[in-house]
Amino acid sequence: MALYRSQVVPLAHMSAADLALSIALGIGLAAAVGLRVFLPLLVMSIAACTGHLHLGSGFAWLASPPALVMLSIAALLEILAYYVPGLDNLLDTIATPAALIAGTVVAAAVITDLPPTVRWATAAIAGGGAAGLTQGFTALLRAKSTLTTGGLGNHLVATAELGGALLLSVLALAAPLLAVGLVALACWLALRMTRRLLRPKRVAGGSA
Repeated sequence: MALYRSQVVPLAHMSAADLALSIALGIGLAAAVGLRVFLPLLVMSIAACTGHLHLGSGFAWLASPPALVMLSIAALLEILAYYVPGLDNLLDTIATPAALIAGTVVAAAVITDLPPTVRWATAAIAGGGAAGLTQGFTALLRAKSTLTTGGLGNHLVATAELGGALLLSVLALAAPLLAVGLVALACWLALRMTRRLLRPKRVAGGSA
């Protein structure tokens, strides 16, 4: 399956399909950023370096060898840090604003078919929103795991986040619309699970 290549198309000749794929690509990558900040950026860098992804103006640095090396190191350190008890919860606090910013940036990097002002506004709403949703849910899930398992179950959460970030990143490049569908399904499931996690437990034998 060929990877989707975002191309700069003059606004007058831009098709609705091109715009939809461009935005879908941005949303998929941004949602992955909400799970791991640096891994989706690394996947983007690899795709750009190999010619499978064309980036918007001002983002050519992502396709440079220094960026590839730095993102590889950052992604590895981030992955390992989430397996350290206590540090994972601290990272969630830091990662929340970082994910919002990074989600906006990755979306803007691939949504190249719009004027700059509209592009950044779309990236902030769609990209930042997608990243914020995924990051917020996983932070809540990890906090719940810490309370109920004493942190013993956090490794499972970290592994699921890692797998989800990699899957979404690759899927967004290969099939953007399918990635958005997966994000929508995950958000729906996350909303149901969040309500269940936040629902107060009934005390058996309580007074009426």
